[in-house]
Amino acid sequence: MLTPSSGRSGLGARRAGCAISDFTPPPNSIARPRLLTLSLLMAVSALPSAHAAGKAPATRPEQAALREMRQQLDDMRAQYEARLKELESKLAQLQQDRQAQPAQPAPASSTPEASARTATDSPAAPVPAAEVATAGPVGDTQVSVNGFNPAVSVILSGTYASLSKDPTTWKLSGFVPSGDEIGPGGRGFSLGESELGLSANIDPWFYGALTMSVAPDDKVSAEEAFVQTTALPDGLKVKAGRFFSGLGYLNEQHAHTWDFVDAPLVYQAFLGGQYKQEGLQAKWLLPTDRFIELGAELGNGHGFPGNDRNRNSAGSVALFAHTGGDIGDSHSWRAGASWLRTQASLRTWDDTNSADQNVTNAFTGQSRIWALDGVWKWAPHGNGTRTNFKLQGEYFRRTETGQLTYAYADPDQLGLIANTDAYRSAQSGWYLQGIYQFMPAWRVGLRHDRLDSGNVDYAGNAINFIATGYKPQRDSVMLDWSPSEFSRVRLQLNNDRSRVGVNDRQLFLQYQMSLGAHGAHSY
Repeated sequence: MLTPSSGRSGLGARRAGCAISDFTPPPNSIARPRLLTLSLLMAVSALPSAHAAGKAPATRPEQAALREMRQQLDDMRAQYEARLKELESKLAQLQQDRQAQPAQPAPASSTPEASARTATDSPAAPVPAAEVATAGPVGDTQVSVNGFNPAVSVILSGTYASLSKDPTTWKLSGFVPSGDEIGPGGRGFSLGESELGLSANIDPWFYGALTMSVAPDDKVSAEEAFVQTTALPDGLKVKAGRFFSGLGYLNEQHAHTWDFVDAPLVYQAFLGGQYKQEGLQAKWLLPTDRFIELGAELGNGHGFPGNDRNRNSAGSVALFAHTGGDIGDSHSWRAGASWLRTQASLRTWDDTNSADQNVTNAFTGQSRIWALDGVWKWAPHGNGTRTNFKLQGEYFRRTETGQLTYAYADPDQLGLIANTDAYRSAQSGWYLQGIYQFMPAWRVGLRHDRLDSGNVDYAGNAINFIATGYKPQRDSVMLDWSPSEFSRVRLQLNNDRSRVGVNDRQLFLQYQMSLGAHGAHSY
């Protein structure tokens, strides 16, 4: 369960993780105090004799007092000897038990603060490469050789999909198409998004990670590739490279950690699935008893809803704040608020106008997203191995202001007709889901998605667009089985009403397998 923050991220976790192995004292650390104690006792015992050598013979009362003191000293010496032997015996037993235990994998984080500490410590205790290379000469040779190798992890995923409607016609009615990584995917068997991850401490100050993803269409891309500081003081972390933004709750997590096969509709409509930054991220874990994390990002803004503007300046800015804690020993929670501003320049998409003609539109302007997220988890007395429950929800609101260029090829005039005018939109969406583990290895989940196409002002182009005010919705139910923490099989049913007048019933059967070293997931 959540423990009071030390204000120094990762410090508590490192201490806890080294509680046994670090208990081994240096040589003679026990013998040294014992010799010191005995020396003091002998010195005190010798005092009466020295006194007697330089003074007159002691009287009977003095001799009685001296005998009593010697007896007390003998008793104390015996007690110290017995206590020291007892401690030495316990220490030897602990060392034997430690050597007899097999290596245990790090437990997954279960609270917001533990997650933050784990995230800070995943680059974990920085170990200089030189120290690793010069580790023990005998028996540690293999460790020394492998000390330079990064941790390798692989996620294998595959899906079977049965869709009642043609997936090539799938869209979110009333919303601008947000890219290729949305929708239910193809029918039948397909390779899911598989991942290959490499990560390691670079030196005492930096940690690096690379995650390559393989899409069902055999497209290989760098999902994340970043370096991160590990030694900044006061809970500060800085990340540089490509990474999932801290916007919202689910966005920062890899797809294989999601509780459903697909992303919520609001993620598909506003972020094109997941929003990646290429730039800098700074996080600060405040030194308070309650978990409070503040973050800021500066990126190129190439991802939807922005695009490549061919500019030197930053194309996106994101701010976020998270807080959380425990309620008793069975409940924990986390809440957050996020904001993203990004720029678009001639962001194009194909559509059909009111005259049923194929058109190409382009937006130039600013896109802003506000997001609220919340997660509540229940595990009886903090032990979620048998049963547990998670309630999770997010709300997004996006506004876009700028200009819209509407263009189509006119067969009568044998030319391109285009018109550029003002454009303004305000749209929103949310989802709420609950996941219940009713027995070890078995979970069931229910999710509801809803989008609101809101208000869209096309100005002079209004006559060419159809504004229906439709609100796409989807209901999902899933059942998964995880025989171990490294494998999962999932069955999911969707009732998808993303398109006006279309009810698409979808069935997914998915497997996910984890190979190699894999770090703890976030809260």
